[in-house]
Amino acid sequence: MTAHDPRNLEWQRRYEEKDTPWDKGMAAPPLVHYLRENTIAGHVLVPGCGRGHDVRALARQPGCSVVGLDLAPAAVAEASRLDATLGVGSAIDFITGDFFKLSGDLKGSFNWIVEHTCFCAIDPSLRPDYVAAAASALQPGGKFFGIFYLTPDVESGPPFAVSREELSALFDRHFTLLNQWVPKECFPGREGRELVRILQKH
Repeated sequence: MTAHDPRNLEWQRRYEEKDTPWDKGMAAPPLVHYLRENTIAGHVLVPGCGRGHDVRALARQPGCSVVGLDLAPAAVAEASRLDATLGVGSAIDFITGDFFKLSGDLKGSFNWIVEHTCFCAIDPSLRPDYVAAAASALQPGGKFFGIFYLTPDVESGPPFAVSREELSALFDRHFTLLNQWVPKECFPGREGRELVRILQKH
């Protein structure tokens, strides 16, 4: 996607007009719950970070430095503003950019990727490219924490639905599934509709 790609412009417009119903003003409950009992540490990438709620939740973990990446400059600007207000900043770097076209210094540099609302927002035809981008961003043995939307309450996306079978078909080439569960902690209306998967790059 180029800077003038219609998809870029649409996400920018949505943030400029505050038309962001997917943003609940806080980090994803499945991620927050996981971090209470488990550790995500090292260099972490959050693609499609939006206003950075998940980024800040991760950055509060010991030994965690986080890159929040988003196509929309308006999203990155708001994430940076919130970060300055909340005082989390030292472990965070917000970047405007395309997950499918990571710069060379970012490729292969991450210990973890944390996915929430990016995968479901892209056109399903781009999902193989998403998986390839995730694999290229991670170090060997790097891990992927994904909150996937199985059945969003819309007929056509975004958000776009995905099945367990499709996730396996897409990710198994590059990743080994370590664990998966349907989270009990979720935003209202998403009960039973999400799937958390932790995968490890081959």
